[in-house]
Amino acid sequence: MTTAIKLSPVDIDARKKLDLKAGDTVRVYSKIQEKGKTRLQAFEGLVLARKHGTEAGATITVRKISEGVGVERIFPLYSPNVDKFEVVKRANVKRSKLYFLREKTAKEIRRKLKAFGFITKTDELEIKAEDMENEVIPEAKEETPEESK
Repeated sequence: MTTAIKLSPVDIDARKKLDLKAGDTVRVYSKIQEKGKTRLQAFEGLVLARKHGTEAGATITVRKISEGVGVERIFPLYSPNVDKFEVVKRANVKRSKLYFLREKTAKEIRRKLKAFGFITKTDELEIKAEDMENEVIPEAKEETPEESK
């Protein structure tokens, strides 16, 4: 007679059957401890990536736009701190990681601000220049004769 040892309070089989993928819109209910009480907090957004398959350390990255600011959270699939996952909507996507959406939404926001007149053409050029400065580009370093010794 074999008895199954329960290592986690989470129903692992039910979480595996959810089959969360990139492109799904999900609502994640996580348990929050406040002043000795536990409450549920919902976080609804788009799944950008799923990592580590069905192993114990599997995670999903969920992104939402909150008051014009992009917010991302990484949720462990089999964590007891996550009460449940609800799939709100499924989408067919051709990629397993949707990280390109980060830049795409930033461009859309910039376009909308420009349409309403909040950003002028010179402001947009300054923003692009700042973005280019912030990019990590390996620069050729000139050596002086003192450094080469």
